[in-house]
Amino acid sequence: QVQLVASGGGLVQAGGSLRLSCAASGSISRIGAMAWYRQAPGKQRELVATITSRSAIQSADSVKGRFTISRDNAKNTVDLQMNNLKPEDTAVYYCAAEVQTMGTWVMRQYWGQGTQVTVSF
Repeated sequence: QVQLVASGGGLVQAGGSLRLSCAASGSISRIGAMAWYRQAPGKQRELVATITSRSAIQSADSVKGRFTISRDNAKNTVDLQMNNLKPEDTAVYYCAAEVQTMGTWVMRQYWGQGTQVTVSF
């Protein structure tokens, strides 16, 4: 009923930039918080940044000052601008959104498919 499609990953040298985008589509009545997570090999998935429907933002300490999350409520998209990338940012990045689907009263979290970000030395 709801699909999140992420794009924008790739290979970049340390100090470079990438912009990830995620678009939600389907039977959407309302979208609450949207977020980006990442999972590095052998590690647990961690929250990178989250943004509410009113654009209140929280970010992990490890990315503050380097990553910026934003959203377009009209387009149901969430972006992650990543600057000054470091090798330790290498991970699969997942977008997520709390979505109320049409005909329901429940918010449920949906996940995108993940996009690989690799930062070389």
